[in-house]
Amino acid sequence: MKHRFISKKYWKEVGTPFGSTNEKAARFTDCINLSIGDPDLITNKRIIDGAYEDALKGHTRYTNMYGDPELRAEIRKFYKEEYDLDIAEDEVIVTASGLLAMYSIMQVILDQDDEVIIQAPFFTPYTSQVKMAGGIPVELDTLEEEDFQINVDRLESLINERTKAVIINSPSNPSGSCLSVDTMKKLAQVAEKYDLIIIADDIYTSYSFEKEFVPFMSMPGMKERTITINSFSKNFIMTGWRVGNIIAPSYIIKVLKDMSENIIYSAPAPSQRAAIYALRYRKEVQPPVIEEYKKRMNYAAERINSIPWMSVMTPPRGSFYLFINIKKSGLSSAQASEMILDKAHVLLLPGNAFGRCGEGYLRLACTVGIEKLKEAFDRIEKITVDK
Repeated sequence: MKHRFISKKYWKEVGTPFGSTNEKAARFTDCINLSIGDPDLITNKRIIDGAYEDALKGHTRYTNMYGDPELRAEIRKFYKEEYDLDIAEDEVIVTASGLLAMYSIMQVILDQDDEVIIQAPFFTPYTSQVKMAGGIPVELDTLEEEDFQINVDRLESLINERTKAVIINSPSNPSGSCLSVDTMKKLAQVAEKYDLIIIADDIYTSYSFEKEFVPFMSMPGMKERTITINSFSKNFIMTGWRVGNIIAPSYIIKVLKDMSENIIYSAPAPSQRAAIYALRYRKEVQPPVIEEYKKRMNYAAERINSIPWMSVMTPPRGSFYLFINIKKSGLSSAQASEMILDKAHVLLLPGNAFGRCGEGYLRLACTVGIEKLKEAFDRIEKITVDK
């Protein structure tokens, strides 16, 4: 909106396609909303009860600006137990969500007109967050026929003297792809060759269905040039708690602490206590959730591939999203999503919202149960596409 009391940098619309989903879903009283990655399940009772009891005990005040020391210790313990990685105390900070973590990182590392290469298709806010920090987002296309892996030659063709960082997301939102160890090793070589830092958005690590998740920072020589973003939102069904963390070299964590001091001081104390219990009880609370989403993904993929003008990679690799190829329809992503909403009252996001290589795709979030997914696909399969 253009107004003299609004900074000129915000005169141009900076919202994302996510901002209009509620409005679109409200067009039909029977709309099945498969657009937003907000799980229909609720946080496990053990986590809620633990946070509640701790709040009653007094955990309602500011925490240390780096985060609750007990939570930071649990995060470090998690990485040691799961990946045999040693994280120092001064290499972790707690944040009020993964989104704020990414925004803060951009503010810390970017100078005006620095370039950030982004693995595409990508989580839509990345580009805006780079721009808000004065940087320039550069899309690195990944392709379905290449299993959405990063093509190193394509990557190197985008690097110049202004390139500072590369953002990766595995398992990916929206494609569901998981970077192979071979791909990550090649990426590590590029990072070293061109002196780049890698920002690993590790949001869906529990939903790596084919193979165990491997952190990028575990690649040889990469711990000192990786910034890892974690969030409890998806891995622990805690979207509303707004808590995450960053693991990075200590000099970056120190600047993030100074920034936090001037923005939020600390993440919410009760949410941090909930995160402690999430980590401690992970082996009990996570498996049923992962199995449920895996069942949903497999069911939805089967239904998608039975529709003549739709297809999706099988088996699903990771996350709880399916990136549906609709190129056979002859429609654009926007046209297809509007058609499905109008004719089937099912809301999906157009793939071009996730970068130019997302054109010809739709993103579906498996955030409803199989019964509701069945209803959605029963409606969609009745649509006749006129080519």
